[in-house]
Amino acid sequence: MDAQSYSAALADLRTVRDQIKRTRAVLAKQEADRDKLIIQLASYAKAKAERIAPAAGLSVAHIVTLAPALALDRLTTAETAPSHPEPDLPATADAESPPHLTARTGAVAPAMTTTAPAPPMAAALPAAPAEGPVSGKPQAPDAPRALPSIPEGAAGNSWFTHTPNLLSTPPNFTQQARTTVFLDTDTGVLVHRSQTYRLDLANTSVAAILTAVFHILPEGTERIYITAGDPWHRDADRYPYLRDAVAAWLNAPTPGWRTDTGRGKDRMAGHFVHARHPVGRYQREDGDSHVEIRSVGEWFDTGGDDPATVRDAFVLLWQALRRHWTDAVVMGSPSQTGRDLWTRTIPTRGQHAEGFPVLSEELRGLLHATAGQGRNELILPPRVPEQLPQLVEYDRTFAYAKHTWKSPVGTPRRITAATFASWSEKEQTRALYGCGHWQVRATVPDTWNHVGILPAPAPGDRAWHYPATPGATFTTWAGGPEIHTALTNPLTPWKIEILDGILWEDGKPLEDWAKKLKETWTNLSAQAHFQGDAQQARAAHLASRAVRAILLYGIGSFAQRPRMVTGTTPRTLERDIPPDAEIIGFDDEQITWQKPTGFSRDPNAHPEWAAAIWSGARAALLTQRHRDDNTYAGALHTEPGSVVAFRTDALYLTQPQAWPHHHQPGDYLLKGHLTGPVAAPTTEAELLTLRDAGRTALTPSAGEA
Repeated sequence: MDAQSYSAALADLRTVRDQIKRTRAVLAKQEADRDKLIIQLASYAKAKAERIAPAAGLSVAHIVTLAPALALDRLTTAETAPSHPEPDLPATADAESPPHLTARTGAVAPAMTTTAPAPPMAAALPAAPAEGPVSGKPQAPDAPRALPSIPEGAAGNSWFTHTPNLLSTPPNFTQQARTTVFLDTDTGVLVHRSQTYRLDLANTSVAAILTAVFHILPEGTERIYITAGDPWHRDADRYPYLRDAVAAWLNAPTPGWRTDTGRGKDRMAGHFVHARHPVGRYQREDGDSHVEIRSVGEWFDTGGDDPATVRDAFVLLWQALRRHWTDAVVMGSPSQTGRDLWTRTIPTRGQHAEGFPVLSEELRGLLHATAGQGRNELILPPRVPEQLPQLVEYDRTFAYAKHTWKSPVGTPRRITAATFASWSEKEQTRALYGCGHWQVRATVPDTWNHVGILPAPAPGDRAWHYPATPGATFTTWAGGPEIHTALTNPLTPWKIEILDGILWEDGKPLEDWAKKLKETWTNLSAQAHFQGDAQQARAAHLASRAVRAILLYGIGSFAQRPRMVTGTTPRTLERDIPPDAEIIGFDDEQITWQKPTGFSRDPNAHPEWAAAIWSGARAALLTQRHRDDNTYAGALHTEPGSVVAFRTDALYLTQPQAWPHHHQPGDYLLKGHLTGPVAAPTTEAELLTLRDAGRTALTPSAGEA
């Protein structure tokens, strides 16, 4: 092949790539239509998965994932296999976990006792495959993804250290505020401080917005919050994916401006492509001005609030934070603000005066792969009735704030199965009460007839499900709160075999930060309730939601996922795209790509804190004690078959509950109530539609979380 042929072949390859992109969009619609037909066929009383599968061109397992009522006994044998092979037979890998995990010998955790009352028992429901996440999409019929293990011996022991010269320490500078304006691109209303302007927007492109804003306010604007209009979606109909439309909007020509490359110590450079809350960063070609365009939806849902109300909400937020942090600054996003405020609570004296060291990259990678966030699960018929008597939504108020009182600190210890087995029952119980992350082999009790307790890896990137089939055995990683729940739940203890574990000392690195945020939230919530002026009451409510976002996303930022870098390259310079990059969008002028860059040397990376809080929150969805009321709340305190869905901090039930709500973090708030009969949702979209209807139907006096 000569140079001319090579160039021609490259041109042909680009043409094929563009055709593939368009074909995928058509294929996605056809697959959705196919899935609807499968679900319709499954409603026929004599429908059989083995008849539908060849007609659809799918496996029987995939058909059953779409229509669980068609499950055959042989499809569930993988979950009901014994936890240990028979002595006379050669050892075989557990179907729920990869071979390198099942080879390990476990130490059985001691059964613990609890005083929690058991919910009313009902006849065992028909066994069905455990559901996947609430995604509206069937899981691939592949085997569950393999979770990593800690290597045996010295290789694994070397992970249990900290990254050299990387510590969380208090900042030695004062954070600088940025001049901010608020713009509704639907109406053209712009608010800057106490002034309101009306912009004449020729269109809602970046160029038009920058031109109009800097014509009215020629100097000093550094941040533009879009309060309504979602201009990045203006050409969504022209693109197969929303991200493509957003990328095209961010990277469209902006005469006189270019993509920001950062300034001074500010590493926030380049655009952030997000389907709904993107960030565009620009600087003048002469380098004099820097500005970012952001969505206020990162902070709260405005619900049609005008820019002046949104601006007042940010002022109230800043004033409330200043009562606890004299140097508080509201930064561009809740996660940035949360982490900055936390660094200003790091002690300068006492046990942790030198700072909080960052775990080894190996342990951070393990936690990233094995510690999921919220529980999102939709439970399908026959495990719930096809016609629900009603749908009741309970949402845990300011939930994560409930679980910041204890966090792991210090150099972690490895607890192997042999080490755990050598301890006394008292030592084992103390370890399981502590701050730990455990690799376990779990067995669902033979008499179990309720929802699952422990997360297990499901097909798909970072997907989890919650096995609940009686007798099912699976291998997974879980945090201490969930292991404790499995052993002490109000129904019957699960069998838990410890295969490996990470154990830290108990500490309180987040307590001061979270306490101040909780007090700020309480103060703003009270203002929203007692404020006589309707606009100021609404602004205070939005500000209280912003505090929730600061804590929620601040905790998420500690997780420090592997970083993805997004970039653009002109189509004429396609050869300059990094070789390991994935193309995520393109138009006639630009190609947008992204590539992983691994873990950065982030001094505030503490995935162990995020993992512990997430585990505690998932456990509280199942059971939570209210000491003052001497009662319990959570999914395991409802009748079997009454839990319809979990959605991060929310429970969807078929029956109302008399759970206490004292406006404290973690309390279950009645958020929606839809009277029945209601067809059981089978997709996330259907669940959200019912959720919105239930919230509308509920009297306004119920309030908001």
